[in-house]
Amino acid sequence: MSQQSSVVLECRAVQKVYQEGPHAITVLNNTELTLKQGERLAIIGSSGAGKSTLLNLLGGLDTPTAGEVYVAGQLLSELDDDARGSLRNSHLGFVYQFHHLLGEFSALENVMMPLLIGGMYRDEAIERASNMLGRVGLAERLQHKPSELSGGERQRVAIARAIVTEPACVLMDEPTGNLDEETAQAIEALLMDLNQSIQLSFIIVTHDKRLASTMDSILELREGRLQPYV
Repeated sequence: MSQQSSVVLECRAVQKVYQEGPHAITVLNNTELTLKQGERLAIIGSSGAGKSTLLNLLGGLDTPTAGEVYVAGQLLSELDDDARGSLRNSHLGFVYQFHHLLGEFSALENVMMPLLIGGMYRDEAIERASNMLGRVGLAERLQHKPSELSGGERQRVAIARAIVTEPACVLMDEPTGNLDEETAQAIEALLMDLNQSIQLSFIIVTHDKRLASTMDSILELREGRLQPYV
């Protein structure tokens, strides 16, 4: 796969320390990461190693104790809450093990949400969200609510919502961990297609070694640092 040289996500010497009473718990220690456009990266590690914490820092959902996180070349710590939220909305997508769809809204309305938040006109948002749902194989499910969809369909809606803003990068935390093997493989194939067709970059945190092996590279979070997986 050809990759362009532009860096879409970067962290430099990132540390995350939690204070529990008199004890300081270091979760991340001088963590370094660079992700280029179109790159697919898997992060593995034992439970409690800090993988989800790292994703939250990369996505600007949490702030590091020390170090720097850049999204699309912008240093997150220099942005106020509104600017950080706007950058997140336009440049990042998020997919979790549990889809986190809003149950009272249809698939179409769920996918439209980040577009409307970003200020897009409703008619344009409807068109783009409809097209994206069609792209993930749900053209016939636009008006279905999450409770009327299968687990795989709900995860496809979540992926459509994550990429409808055409972000530079999608951060995924166990995106297939709650799915049966056949559905998980269908979701993986969808991700690979999106990577090839729109140069979508993504970071996947996973315990699934088979899924990790399909990425361009694998890093293991161990003792607070990302290290090549061997």
